[in-house]
Amino acid sequence: MDLQLTVPAVLFPAISLLYLSYNGRFLALAQLIRDLHAKWQEDGDEAIYDQIQNLRLRLSFIRWMQICGATSFILAASSMTALFYGYEQVGQLLFGASLVMLIASVAYLLRENIISVEALELQLGSLPRVADEERV
Repeated sequence: MDLQLTVPAVLFPAISLLYLSYNGRFLALAQLIRDLHAKWQEDGDEAIYDQIQNLRLRLSFIRWMQICGATSFILAASSMTALFYGYEQVGQLLFGASLVMLIASVAYLLRENIISVEALELQLGSLPRVADEERV
């Protein structure tokens, strides 16, 4: 297979946009954790503590999303460098590894989304279903 120098470069915008998205998630979660931690210190509410534990798990997934995304970016750049200097096989291997890391990053994203939705469903489950009954 002949891998052109421009092929790994195609990943740069995708990885950058993903990383920007991950950073936004991280910042939103960090603020939420700070707010909930302050409430927990005031009230000592067990439900708030459980929410913080859920956010801790999500934060771990976001950390791995970012690590895999950054590694994918580095491997893609290394692939381009190898291809530039004529090391075709090394460039192909690095590009393949970059794709694997990108897939891992998105897999962590999917898992974090599942955890997030489950937490929201639990939160919404505690609300009365008056609005749904009124529509019927």
